[in-house]
Amino acid sequence: MMLLPRAVKVYVATAPCNLRKSFDGLSNEVREALAKDALSGHVFVFLNRRKTQVKLLLWTRGGFTILHKRLERGTFSFADQVTDGARSVEIDVHELSMLLEGIDVTRARASQRWEPPAHARTA
Repeated sequence: MMLLPRAVKVYVATAPCNLRKSFDGLSNEVREALAKDALSGHVFVFLNRRKTQVKLLLWTRGGFTILHKRLERGTFSFADQVTDGARSVEIDVHELSMLLEGIDVTRARASQRWEPPAHARTA
């Protein structure tokens, strides 16, 4: 289980990535392919072509952290939020948790939760 602050965003790359890349290679993917800042503290998610492996890259205090997971059976999936020309898709932290567990997000159903008004969150 990953505990991430509410301010952290999760970006999933829409194009498959060569997961043999490590810290420098993935941070270059974030900069070049996703047009994001790898040092922002946000989580960047990369899937291989077969969607059997996933790598997460994030900047924590003092350095990069990589989380790598391979499913022995099945594939990773995330909601079909991909639009034409999109380099990445922003997903919710809950969707990330389901993705890492191999749960099909398109079939999952979440009950409605209370959220504070938007003006209260910005203050």
